[in-house]
Amino acid sequence: MRSSIRGAGAAAAATALVVVVSGSWFGYQQLAGPSCSGEIQLSVAVAPELEPAVRSAADGWQQSGAAVSGTCIKVNVAASESVDVAAAVASKHGATLAGVGQASGTAITPDVWVPDSSTWLLRLKNGGATAFAPANGASIARSPVVVAMPEPVASRFGWPDKKLTWTDLLRSVTSDKPVRAGIVEPTQDAAGLSGLLSLTAAAGGAGGDTQKATTGALRALAIGRSSLRKDLLARFPRANDATAIANGLGAAALSEKDVMAYNATKPPIPLAALYLEPSPMPLDYPYAVLPGIEPAKASAARVLYELLTTQGFKNRLAAQSLRAPDGNWGDGFKALPGAPSPAGGQATVPPAGVGAAGGLDPVAIDRAVSGWSIATQSGRMLCVIDVSGSMKAPVPSANNATREQVTVAAASRGLNLFDDSWSIGLWTFSTNLRGSQDWVQLVPINPLSTNRSRLEQGLSGIRPSQGNTGLYDTMLAAYETVQENWEPGRVNSVVLFTDGKNDDKDGLSQAELIRRLKQLADPERPVQVVIIGIGNEVSKAELKSITDVTGGAPFVTEDPTKIGDIFLKAIALRPNAPR
Repeated sequence: MRSSIRGAGAAAAATALVVVVSGSWFGYQQLAGPSCSGEIQLSVAVAPELEPAVRSAADGWQQSGAAVSGTCIKVNVAASESVDVAAAVASKHGATLAGVGQASGTAITPDVWVPDSSTWLLRLKNGGATAFAPANGASIARSPVVVAMPEPVASRFGWPDKKLTWTDLLRSVTSDKPVRAGIVEPTQDAAGLSGLLSLTAAAGGAGGDTQKATTGALRALAIGRSSLRKDLLARFPRANDATAIANGLGAAALSEKDVMAYNATKPPIPLAALYLEPSPMPLDYPYAVLPGIEPAKASAARVLYELLTTQGFKNRLAAQSLRAPDGNWGDGFKALPGAPSPAGGQATVPPAGVGAAGGLDPVAIDRAVSGWSIATQSGRMLCVIDVSGSMKAPVPSANNATREQVTVAAASRGLNLFDDSWSIGLWTFSTNLRGSQDWVQLVPINPLSTNRSRLEQGLSGIRPSQGNTGLYDTMLAAYETVQENWEPGRVNSVVLFTDGKNDDKDGLSQAELIRRLKQLADPERPVQVVIIGIGNEVSKAELKSITDVTGGAPFVTEDPTKIGDIFLKAIALRPNAPR
């Protein structure tokens, strides 16, 4: 679905809305007065389930004479999927969002964006949109994230009387006779991401082998994943018999609003909403005024925000089965059985003017998104690790383990996330490792079903050499190797770790490498290159000059202990077709 900005609202009437400063935001006061002059068009992209309430409030404003400082305001409200707007904003600001894909050629960024979750704002910032600093960001609505289950299944768990935890759900989806769990692709759906974060947190706190438990949970969810919410909902049982219930979807993280909307269709088997503990991140609908809009539009946006904080708007939310930002609800809201009242047991509401993203953990979100991408997708990868002499340098923050040891440990942990459908090979490089050749193949690229133990042995035997950094010759050879046996339907990639600039005086120059890569690059057989730079001797500009040609990205950290998270984030960087 593509983001679009549709025209909406009537022409302004002959009354003016005078804006006055009130604290850091704007109050408003209607006064009789002459007709306004000129017109400001304010584009507002809103999550589809919230759009009717926002449109109704905006229309009411316009019918009563929407104006700021004597200028008429026309508010164009569009129902826009959050992932589509996020893709457009990412494209504009040079950010990379794992699993989101590219923006469509017609997608535009609005003046005001109300996505379903503050996680979108945080992911954009984390993804490289350093100049992305929207104003306001305060929540204007809320919908708790719940685990939806067919009522007969939920009854077996003790619903609605028994209070359940995410650990209970984790046990049920990873047992020998698991509940059939599903999820909307969490890289593209905020409720799916919230459920994923809660389930992986439960796996991490379960004791024992946390990585194994987390990977098991990811793969259990992956079996039942859907790209679209409506497709996931269609997989719940549609007949009230034991076979249909056994074969249908048994559990999925959705919003409270989703469950209410589903049950409103009078399905044969209604869904129960389980409000598990600890409470997951709710959908919080932040009101984000995007950077770069002209002052008059910014003033109009502030007034519109004031309109969306009134008791009247709270009642409009209730009509759409949504709560107010504090978790309370307006007139006509019908709480689901088992719902804690009034705030739904959700996380503490941030102060006015502070978006919920202020309480989110960006590292946890990155790990969840990256781990999901690796555990649920298949690829073909050549891992290339620097063994030059500088990799012997100790890392004080890692108990003086060497850069080499820290890098190998990160690669080994990452290997455990890949399932057997992946094909992975392993090289090391320095200078003159084999005669005048700068690289050595330790393990050829083959499926992990037959290659895993060889890779583990290869990684365990890696030691630094006495050589320098033969980056350019190695990169060209690695690119050619992956391209030579390129496989359709998979991401074919080179992932290279290095702690220095190219210093092979007998090898290719930077200009020669770029020229050769441009000659080899084939849009029909793309090879994505990810380079992970370690330490303070790496030139990000040098690495970027390579990935600009090949596709992919450079990731640089001065702290080698961070490369584990960077490795996962880098692997999750998947090229996608435009939305």
